[in-house]
Amino acid sequence: MTYAVKECFLTLQGEGVQAGSRAVFLRFSGCNLWSGREQDRAGAQCNFCDTDFVGTDGAGGGKFSKADELAGRVEGLWGAGRDQRLVVITGGEPMLQLDQALIEALHARGFRVAVETNGTLPAVQGLDWICVSPKAGTDVVQREGDELKLVWPQEGIDPAELEGWDFDHFLVQPMDCEEGEAARDAAVALAMERPKWRLTLQAHKVIGLP
Repeated sequence: MTYAVKECFLTLQGEGVQAGSRAVFLRFSGCNLWSGREQDRAGAQCNFCDTDFVGTDGAGGGKFSKADELAGRVEGLWGAGRDQRLVVITGGEPMLQLDQALIEALHARGFRVAVETNGTLPAVQGLDWICVSPKAGTDVVQREGDELKLVWPQEGIDPAELEGWDFDHFLVQPMDCEEGEAARDAAVALAMERPKWRLTLQAHKVIGLP
């Protein structure tokens, strides 16, 4: 299998329960809910994505023919030391490419493997952390994991229904959009009204990290 990687870089996790953790971000190209082209956004199943996942031209990106080769790139970015190694695999939609071979190669290098997915494809076995971010109008099949991150507001999603899914943490994140202040107010209101939900912000954007 050839892995198409948009970008791969060392940073701090900016969102969710693991926010602030040193991590290598591995962003796969491609998504099953949007082509990534602006001309297709209006008709996409997910039309509010704030991420460029098209192609392989980002920092650390490229095509990798073997899992061991890609895992070596991740390890090289982390540098010396094996303590608290964390790789966050995202996209696009990572489950289009992530496989057992890559998870095993990363584990062999001492990494905890986290994934951020839209949940429309089943998660690969062996992951250490699963974050699902559901999108309205899609069929979410991955209804268990560590972290459910709801980008809010979204018409067509009922937070009360999501509370029945099997996750350890329920997070609500304001949508990054032109109506940003209204989105923040809506996310705060949801967390106040339904105490199972915790507010999470995109801290990396606040401090200028990628």
